[in-house]
Amino acid sequence: MNHVKEQIRCRDAYTMGLTGKGVGVAVLDTGIFPHRDFDDRIIAFADMVNHRAGPYDDCGHGSHICGIIGGSGLVSDGRYQGMAPGCSLVALKVLDKKGNGYVADVLAGISWILERKEELGVRILNISVGAGGKRSMGENSALVRGVNRAWDEGLVVVVAAGNNGPRRMSITTPGISRKVITVGCSDDNREVLVGTNRMVDYSGRGPTSACICKPDVVAPGCSVVSCGYQEGKYAIKSGTSMSTPIVSGAIALLLEKYPEMTNRDVKLKLMESSRDIGLPRNQQGWGLLDVEKLLL
Repeated sequence: MNHVKEQIRCRDAYTMGLTGKGVGVAVLDTGIFPHRDFDDRIIAFADMVNHRAGPYDDCGHGSHICGIIGGSGLVSDGRYQGMAPGCSLVALKVLDKKGNGYVADVLAGISWILERKEELGVRILNISVGAGGKRSMGENSALVRGVNRAWDEGLVVVVAAGNNGPRRMSITTPGISRKVITVGCSDDNREVLVGTNRMVDYSGRGPTSACICKPDVVAPGCSVVSCGYQEGKYAIKSGTSMSTPIVSGAIALLLEKYPEMTNRDVKLKLMESSRDIGLPRNQQGWGLLDVEKLLL
């Protein structure tokens, strides 16, 4: 994570004493392995796929996402620390061991969170999940309505732009939502392994089919090291799935500093603080996440 933090100017957050403490981040993904880097901060887990009770991850994707958001770096002596190493994590398993899933399970996960968000202190919902290329995945789709509902109920919803770029109109659903914060990858010019495919220029580009500019912001997503799904192990993954939790973790720091902020306030602060990196609007959005400016 060190090279990532250099790009997004994250160091000053920790000199301020900000770690995301007291901020709950919910992650809809493949689950979470109870890696030592999560300490005792996995405060809730629900399995919409296999209906198992305790936290687990049979894919690894969800654990990696959670580590980017809130891994303490304990096992690596701080080298692979996440963005908000003091935040609370709520993990929802909505994808199977291959990283695939059903819309109904994602929607069930959103409903589960909304029913418990006050009790668990959840402020942020991270969704590094997306679907594209189908007529049923437009603005009126169940997925978009689901994330919009979460936004309307006060959560900061952060969603991946998807890895279907570089063509126009390649943002995946639910990232096409006008309300949520959609995150693209700032360094997809580097060829990397995304899943099982070698890819370059993969980050989803706007506009949406409704001519809405997307993504909203970009963050590094290339060769990010984070928690694996075996004890003491780390893994390297790439894609907008990795960019998204970087933004979610940064927002956890922001909400620790300014707990009275609404999701609309957060989105406006992101817009004002992001750094123009000279890419087209429908590739970089407002620009690169700049944590130092975000936390001013």
